[in-house]
Amino acid sequence: MFLRLLFVLLIALNIAVGAWLLLGQDDVHGRSASDTGVPTLRLLSERPPAPAATTPAPAAPISATAAAAAASAPAPAQPAAPRQTTYTCMALGPFATPIDLRNARSALSSQAARMRSRQEQTTQTTGWWVYLPGAGNRDKALELGRRLGAANVGDYFIVSTGDQSNTISLGLFKDPANARRRRDQVVSAGFPAQMSERTESVPEYWLDVVVADNGRSDWRARLHGVGSHSTGCF
Repeated sequence: MFLRLLFVLLIALNIAVGAWLLLGQDDVHGRSASDTGVPTLRLLSERPPAPAATTPAPAAPISATAAAAAASAPAPAQPAAPRQTTYTCMALGPFATPIDLRNARSALSSQAARMRSRQEQTTQTTGWWVYLPGAGNRDKALELGRRLGAANVGDYFIVSTGDQSNTISLGLFKDPANARRRRDQVVSAGFPAQMSERTESVPEYWLDVVVADNGRSDWRARLHGVGSHSTGCF
């Protein structure tokens, strides 16, 4: 009886184990070891090998023709240096009065780079004097005058003062030709007449200008009849 019961129990256990092996196999092999959404862990030994780094291809060498062309190419032209302005320095004048000088300066205010005004003294001819040299004293001068009258030489007078005292003046002339004619007339009458230039010191006015040599300054178009000469720059 006991053996029969043990035999039945073994058969039941075998049936139970077989059913478990048959029905529970999918659950064992189908269930994931981790929760849903969690990335699967991999061992370092399971990672695929990294792709080999690609080495860039060497650049193609420059051909000898291209190198020669680059060497023979002309260098870029350097920009030309600005042309330096040159200047001319002149003295304009002389002007007779300060008013003439101021008018000239105003006319050239836009033409000249620099200007300066100056006044100088100059010797000016005032006439030509015809005379007989001094006779030495008053009596001799009077005697010479009577002789002139006797020779029909008129228009004279005896200088009584100054450095030319006792000189007989025969006339003062603006035109040197008239002065020479008078002298020759008296000489032909037998008297040693002489002729000399009379001068005086008078002021004259000049305008010194500095103008650029660029062809834009035409001072002659603004000042008519005015002389000029070169002068030192300032």
